[in-house]
Amino acid sequence: MQLDDRKWAILKAIIKTYLETGEPVGSRTISKYADLNLSSATIRNEMSDLEEMGYILQPHTSAGRIPSDAGYRLYVDRMMEAKDREVTEMKELMIQRQDKMELLLKQLARVLATNTNYATMISGPQYHRTRLKFIQLSVVSETQILAVIVVEGNVVRNKMIHLVHGLDHQTVLELNILLNTELNGLTIEEINLATISRLKEKAGIHSELVNRVLDAVAESIQSEEDIEIYTSGATNFFKYPELSSSEKASELISAFEEKKDLVGLISGDGAEETGIQVYIGQESPVPTMRDCSVVTATYELGEGMYGRIGIIGPKRMDYEKVVGTLKTLKVQLDDLFKKSNSSE
Repeated sequence: MQLDDRKWAILKAIIKTYLETGEPVGSRTISKYADLNLSSATIRNEMSDLEEMGYILQPHTSAGRIPSDAGYRLYVDRMMEAKDREVTEMKELMIQRQDKMELLLKQLARVLATNTNYATMISGPQYHRTRLKFIQLSVVSETQILAVIVVEGNVVRNKMIHLVHGLDHQTVLELNILLNTELNGLTIEEINLATISRLKEKAGIHSELVNRVLDAVAESIQSEEDIEIYTSGATNFFKYPELSSSEKASELISAFEEKKDLVGLISGDGAEETGIQVYIGQESPVPTMRDCSVVTATYELGEGMYGRIGIIGPKRMDYEKVVGTLKTLKVQLDDLFKKSNSSE
């Protein structure tokens, strides 16, 4: 007997309800699923077929049904297939979007430097207060498990977790169900001690592995390792006598070339605020720019994505022009991003 779409929909409803309640599931409960639109009698007939096929069990006479191991296996296998396709599609989409965004931000940095006669930097968008979409654990070898973590904005992170003892596929299946049931849709702030304790208790002897997966989730959500920074106009420092001495100019240009110092402008106070930040002299979060003024703006692209635009020049810079330019650019960048998304 083939598992047609209707039987599959009913089996999914039984499994999801049982995962939520831990109680046997009856036909009346399933009939309340708005997307099924089936009578209790029809559902009972289908449930009888599913039981005959070995996908569900009736633990007690006149009780509801619970998933069998075969039911769980089919559910997880199909879920993994769907997630694999989704991850592949996400990666392809993000590569296309990243290429477009990189080109756009490089052009904006050049235009900004030309129009202001100052040095400029623009960071690629980062994700803040990101929600977890799903986790997929897969056995790689007896001593390794691959955790694929997808977070809001369809950012995909891969984390290899090393094991002392191997895990069988059934255990990995159960851990996948547990982690996704408990964590999907949560931000890192919402994964609190109570959530962690509940997960560890349910994981039993595998609580240490769950703890390492949670560390990987936190790292994926909060990671800043992939920050891209696009710069332009570093030679404009030579236009201002107070910055053009060989030592000062060398330090500033080096900071722009190496870019690691510029991370201070991205991760400083107000990183999630969309207002204008002005740092004068010693207020600068970048030590090599303490003889400069730095004006930054945080742009927002939706779905928790933020990036920084910065203009660096002498303390006597034209603040009114710079602030006005940044305010205009923020709006233009948001509009360009929306048009870029709508054309995909």
